[in-house]
Amino acid sequence: MISIKYIFLVLLLIGGCQLEKQNPADQLPQKAMVSSAHPLATQVGLDILQAGGNAFDATVAIAAALNVVEPMMSGMGGYGTILIYDAKREKIRFLDSSGKIPAKMNSDLMRPPIPEYLDNRRSAKSISTPGNVNAWDAMFKQYSILPWEDLFKPAIRLAADGFPVSERLERMLEIAFESFPTHAQDIYGNEGSHLKTGELLVQKDLANSLKKLAENGRDIFYSGELAMIIDSTMKAEDSFLSIEDLINDKAEWWDPIMINYKGYEVYTASPPANAFPALIRLGLMSQFSHFDLEHNSAMYLHLFAEATKHAYWSRLRYAGDPEITPPPLDKLLSEDYWNEITSQFDLEKAKDFEAPDYVTQTSENTTHFVVADQWGNIVSATQTLGNLFGSKIMPKGTGIWLNNSLAYSTYEPKGNPMDAIPGQRKLSGDCPTIIIKDGKPWAAIGTPGGHTIGQTVPQMIMNLIDFGMNINDAIQAPRISFVEPNDLVFEAGITDPVIANLNAKGHQTRVVKSIGNAHGLTLIYNNKGDFMGYEGAADNRGEGKAEGF
Repeated sequence: MISIKYIFLVLLLIGGCQLEKQNPADQLPQKAMVSSAHPLATQVGLDILQAGGNAFDATVAIAAALNVVEPMMSGMGGYGTILIYDAKREKIRFLDSSGKIPAKMNSDLMRPPIPEYLDNRRSAKSISTPGNVNAWDAMFKQYSILPWEDLFKPAIRLAADGFPVSERLERMLEIAFESFPTHAQDIYGNEGSHLKTGELLVQKDLANSLKKLAENGRDIFYSGELAMIIDSTMKAEDSFLSIEDLINDKAEWWDPIMINYKGYEVYTASPPANAFPALIRLGLMSQFSHFDLEHNSAMYLHLFAEATKHAYWSRLRYAGDPEITPPPLDKLLSEDYWNEITSQFDLEKAKDFEAPDYVTQTSENTTHFVVADQWGNIVSATQTLGNLFGSKIMPKGTGIWLNNSLAYSTYEPKGNPMDAIPGQRKLSGDCPTIIIKDGKPWAAIGTPGGHTIGQTVPQMIMNLIDFGMNINDAIQAPRISFVEPNDLVFEAGITDPVIANLNAKGHQTRVVKSIGNAHGLTLIYNNKGDFMGYEGAADNRGEGKAEGF
């Protein structure tokens, strides 16, 4: 039985996170730093670092803990995008765990004239190969210094003992609970109703699955007991995913992509991730360096809106598997291209967005975290299930939610680069980012948010570089985002005169509650260039926490 003292400490952590994260810049630089979307996951990462683990050990432990405390956002049944800085090699690498589309995929069932094509896109047929466990395994085998089993002990305890449901989790349960299978409602509910704020969420099945993973390694998930349970469930649910897809899945290391933005080297994930439009946005904005632009002024936001619309168009037009239909990055990330595009911008008038022949979608419900250790290793990681609780399918007895990745493929016209083509890589829209200054790591950031991810990250980068903000202010500053078909959405904090000016330029504006849930850290150096420590921040839009030691 979980103790009253434990519950009190957990509630204190959750209740105090808002106060603590409001002024992280006032803290002295820390020798290690974690920022994640839940204070308990942040604490797990710090515990691993304080036990002698490195950032890569902490990454596995944090990801496993988020599987427990943010079950709607990520986990073993999901996929993701991870950018790392290997301090020993002084090298940035990209680890992709989005996997490949099932070999038995029949995308014709996901488009007209099949009468139930829309239902198929929301069903078990939307489940693609989950790759997160392979990413954790790849991270461990390349970089870890602690035993594999130790990395899962905190998550196992959280799942077995339980933790109080937060207001945010309750809201998510209220949205999704009726779609859960009965055995999942028994876990996340009480007497037929979803759990409420403050009630304990105990996930015994998930604890057992994590324990099996800790004791047996990744094989238990991809070819062993858990794989066989997933396979039998997929057969019963008439899914395309099979045990052969699990057996053949692997996480892949890639070189990242980079541009030089005003003397800073900005790195992010390369294809098969669709992060390149974020760099296009920065490149386009760099062409206006001669303007004296104030932060979130009407002209600044107008130019960024035009830049972000074009970059969004570029993603729709050029995204593709790098070994089949690679985006023309030499062109898209070139100074000549940026100059060509910005020369067509009208400084006084918004241009209507005209999509290319096909349109992609991206997952809205995701998690991001950053972690850095005393040796200078850094990780910026985005992981997801797709929708809230993914496909809403949980193989009985496992506690594992399976993703709905294929719901975000583009099915018309047939055969386009974003179609769900059997065996082709699944493309993600994640944008984990690491920035280098004067040859040294300077910042790491990222955010969830679906199609807004690649728009939010450039705004935070410009906040840091162009406007000299610290990491906390750069993350908390109000944001905008382009939304199809032709809207420009704002958070509160953009002033009424600025919005009126943008409306006069032809932008169709509306206010939204929030955009993204970012996490980031910066590295502090003295005047001699000696590393002094980290500063971190968690987004006040979420319930997360940034903390170091």
